[in-house]
Amino acid sequence: MTTSTSPTATASRIGAVAPVRVATIGAGRIGTSHTELIARHVPGAVVAAVADPVDGAADRLAAAVGADLATTDIEAVLASSDVDAVLITAPARSHSELVCRAAAAGKHVFCEKPMAVTLDEADRAIAAAADAGVILQVGFNRRFAPGFAAARRAVDDGRVGTPQLLRSLTRDPGPWQADPARVPQWTIFLETLIHDFDTLCFLNPGARPVSVHAFADALIRPDAKESGASEATGNVSGASEATGNVSGASEATGNVSGHLDTAIVTITFDNGAMATAEANFSALYGYDVRGEVFGSAGMATTGSGRTTDMTFYGAAGVEIETARRDTILLHEAYVGELTAFVEAVRGASSAVVGGADARTALQIALAAIRSVETGTTVRIDEVG
Repeated sequence: MTTSTSPTATASRIGAVAPVRVATIGAGRIGTSHTELIARHVPGAVVAAVADPVDGAADRLAAAVGADLATTDIEAVLASSDVDAVLITAPARSHSELVCRAAAAGKHVFCEKPMAVTLDEADRAIAAAADAGVILQVGFNRRFAPGFAAARRAVDDGRVGTPQLLRSLTRDPGPWQADPARVPQWTIFLETLIHDFDTLCFLNPGARPVSVHAFADALIRPDAKESGASEATGNVSGASEATGNVSGASEATGNVSGHLDTAIVTITFDNGAMATAEANFSALYGYDVRGEVFGSAGMATTGSGRTTDMTFYGAAGVEIETARRDTILLHEAYVGELTAFVEAVRGASSAVVGGADARTALQIALAAIRSVETGTTVRIDEVG
């Protein structure tokens, strides 16, 4: 078996010419999409390997992108001197461990969200990357969507003024047809709304979250409220790649341990700004992702479910085409984040979204879970 190389050796080899050799760990829905983007749309990178424990999964994806190595053995990828960086798109509860293992092997890391499901895990992952001197970037794609990036520029250049009110929402495309029993508990906070938590921090730069109050229920599948939620991992819904489990829930929600598919969260920040994040698993009109920042000098809004700017006017009325998958609606954002990662590995920049950003979003998610459990407002410093 070939041996891994150090980050310094990798940087020296890559220089300004050689491509970054990326290995995918996890060949599910989002892993397949990311891998195809790297192979076809990200300059300066090639897919060198694919690892997935499911028989045949790695082989199929590797063949599709021309990767030399397909394996069920993750260690074979981490030990390979033909791999410079890894793309972690495995189930969420394995993310932090894989970050640590990859860093120890000298591989740069792009990790899908969430980077971890506990703060201890997050701290270990951050420390492992820092100790190994490798890039650690986390997949908060909305920062790379053109509209969200433009909204942040409007904040940075002062056009918005001091942020006062912020909003971010995620509505997955419906009809939602997943089995609620297979959706890990707290998925709506740890895997869906975690994007919105990062977005709110992104649009309120320099501010820190202070307190969180959350409400959640099963409005799409009320029959699943008392049925319990899975602790299993795996990709079981459009945004899900699995999550950890925190037992219990508030009597205020009427949901002791069951399924949650709708939530709204209020967040206060230390600069006085107030924010809301909301999510629902079944928007019948398509995938809906939006953001807003209102300030002392103006307001910026962003996000649309439209796939084109064409509007059709006919006898039945006005029609627009909407996206039904995140990989369609956020295609440019996904390409952007992966391109930024490759540029960071090549030494052209630092990681745009690092472990500390992922930890902050996780803090908000964990505070939201505790708020649902207790029916109270939770201070961020109470969760660590």
